[in-house]
Amino acid sequence: MQTIFRPVPARTVKLLPSLFQQRAELNYAYVMSLQNQNLLQNYYLEAGLWSARNRPEDIHWGWEAPTCQLRGHFLGHWLSAAARLYANTGDAQVKAKADFIVAELARCQQENGGGWAGSIPEKYLDWIAHGKSVWAPQYTVHKTLMGLYEMAAYAGNEQALDVLSQWADWFYRWTAQFSRDELDDILDVETGGMLEVWADLYGLTGKAEHLELLHRYDRPRLFARLLAGEDPLTNRHANTTIPEAHGAARAYEVTGDQRWRDIAEAYWRSAVTERGVFCTGSETTGEVWNPPFAFAARLGDKNQEHCVVYNMMRLADYLLRWTGDVAYADYWERNLYNGILAQQNPETGMVAYFLPLQAGSVKVWGTPTHDFWCCHGSLVQAHTIYGNHTYYENDAGLVVSQYIPTELAWQWEGAPVTIRQTFDTEACMPGPRTPDGETHRPNRWSVEFAIRSERPATFALQVRVPWWTVGEARVWVNGEAQTIPASPSSFLSLRRTWQGSDKVRVEFPKALWSSPIPDEPDTVAFMDGPVVLAGLCDEERVLVGDKNAPETILTPHNEREWWFWRPGYRARGQERGLRFVPLYEVQDERYTLYFPVRSNV
Repeated sequence: MQTIFRPVPARTVKLLPSLFQQRAELNYAYVMSLQNQNLLQNYYLEAGLWSARNRPEDIHWGWEAPTCQLRGHFLGHWLSAAARLYANTGDAQVKAKADFIVAELARCQQENGGGWAGSIPEKYLDWIAHGKSVWAPQYTVHKTLMGLYEMAAYAGNEQALDVLSQWADWFYRWTAQFSRDELDDILDVETGGMLEVWADLYGLTGKAEHLELLHRYDRPRLFARLLAGEDPLTNRHANTTIPEAHGAARAYEVTGDQRWRDIAEAYWRSAVTERGVFCTGSETTGEVWNPPFAFAARLGDKNQEHCVVYNMMRLADYLLRWTGDVAYADYWERNLYNGILAQQNPETGMVAYFLPLQAGSVKVWGTPTHDFWCCHGSLVQAHTIYGNHTYYENDAGLVVSQYIPTELAWQWEGAPVTIRQTFDTEACMPGPRTPDGETHRPNRWSVEFAIRSERPATFALQVRVPWWTVGEARVWVNGEAQTIPASPSSFLSLRRTWQGSDKVRVEFPKALWSSPIPDEPDTVAFMDGPVVLAGLCDEERVLVGDKNAPETILTPHNEREWWFWRPGYRARGQERGLRFVPLYEVQDERYTLYFPVRSNV
């Protein structure tokens, strides 16, 4: 299977000081703070290895409590995060911790008879086969299977592959007893990413039985409707089906069968293109898909589940790599700022399961050891992958997909090339330095690339011109302005022979803009480039001004601090004062995103 964009090799991207490095470090501290015996508690329990001497305060609670039917789901996410951390940084401490946990899972597997390695009883799967109610056992098991795969694929742990393969043998035998109709009934109960993990495993081993497992976990009842152009998603649980789209995407990559790709692309059309998004970039309420372009009645306290944000970003990455279509990178950026960053507490690193969008909302943060919602799992994964999505390769050279301060140690046709991406200020968001005579916060992002090549290397540096750019981007190479037409939502290409030290500067003009609710166009959210602005108030407010010209309503507030620009605004010409800050900065304040706007004409 051919892809347009290819990920750069592991351990070639290093985060530089910035908001993203700060958030990644918060996440790393949380990952490493969790005790091995607590991460493994439910696996020990199932294998008869858990000591009864544990005191209640010494164990994990919430969805990891020994009485919860989803117990053990978090460890798979944790292993995935650890594998990615090691692959990206070479951190020996996280590798040693994760290797120990894999070894303990192998011990539990042997205690269970050499096949099953789960944190829940095998009989939970038989229960769903017999129609007995049980809370998503295959979803739960998939997380551990995923973690084992990623420890094998990204951290080089051969024992993880052995445990995964033995467990796959168990599933091969278990599924063999069912007809296609019976399997379809079983798979109608949330299966998580089981299709994807079997595709992943087949990609590693090439074994016929792993390919057969892939086919057994096909989802014709969902996929046939997608391929027929129907809408099978409205009011359906979103995060039940997104992992199945991942499975189709990965199945396409390992088999080359076009049907699988058609399914993944049809899912995207149904979930995004033909449905629309909130100002934040996400699409759900109460964990279900909203009706197409009908969001006004869906603003509430349970919008935008974190898992949905993360998993749709994963699907966008599949499609970006296959197509090179900048729209997927734009989507990724919008959800990065207004989902992944906005739903991580900037002080504690904890996750908000939902991002409420109703007026006067407040984020509800999880705790380190007493909740373990599904979103705790996607939290620890999401903040390990910034570097994996910043750069790609293609046949022409290097693609810059995201603007994240990083240093890339790359090679092009055997020539070592180092590319250092920085912003002109280390403020919370990209922005330019203050030129002489510039007295107010400039309306542009400015990004610099320092390119060093030990010998001549001829390639194209292709940088994304974001969707929110006002007009055309401006480019300088070694201080000389370049004439390169580059409109929003495109890739600007600089092809030249790079040698020694070169500097590229790219500026993206931006402005305040309004993002209306599709079915209530006089109710809008305000955005600054890709960043949603939160009004700090505990109620719905009617604002007066021109909804299509937000500068008639908002003006910069507290814009300068020492050597960098600050990103806040305040409302002007209103009955009461109101401050706006980036949504990702909001911690415990009450906030409102959507405001009815009444014209003052």
